[in-house]
Amino acid sequence: MPILKEGQLDIISHSAEQTQRLGSRLGGLLTPGDIICLSGDMGAGKTMFSVGIGKGWGSKTPLTSPTFNLVHDHTRSTDSQHLYHLDCYRLEKPSDADSIGIDEVLSGRAAVILEWPENIVSILPKQRLWIEIRVVENTRRNFAFLAEGKRYEDLIAKFREFTFGV
Repeated sequence: MPILKEGQLDIISHSAEQTQRLGSRLGGLLTPGDIICLSGDMGAGKTMFSVGIGKGWGSKTPLTSPTFNLVHDHTRSTDSQHLYHLDCYRLEKPSDADSIGIDEVLSGRAAVILEWPENIVSILPKQRLWIEIRVVENTRRNFAFLAEGKRYEDLIAKFREFTFGV
């Protein structure tokens, strides 16, 4: 777990189960308005990580890939909070996001997970947590966290402490 600089974190996951556990720990820290951007090639583990985020956040229903619906709206079992999970893979340009109600999604009233955020990056808030996921080997993934803004620097610090105790 090398610390690159403040607001950055680099982690290797050795299995799909570990990827989900990492996601779960991050999910438990999310608050309304948080924007989590998951970037990486097809099969890198974005959805597996998202499933973990949903578990840790407390979603009533398990997260699944929103590839065909583009956006899934989840509610938490303990309150009426929402978590939006978007797949922007099929969006060819940022204006295509209007068709999925991107203004409501990014209104700050819910936490948001975006897969393939690079397809709409120009309309995303400047402050966000960007996580690049790379395939290292068949079961190993590299997660490179980059905080953009104080909230996300604090989120990485809390995640590091919650996950690794440091």
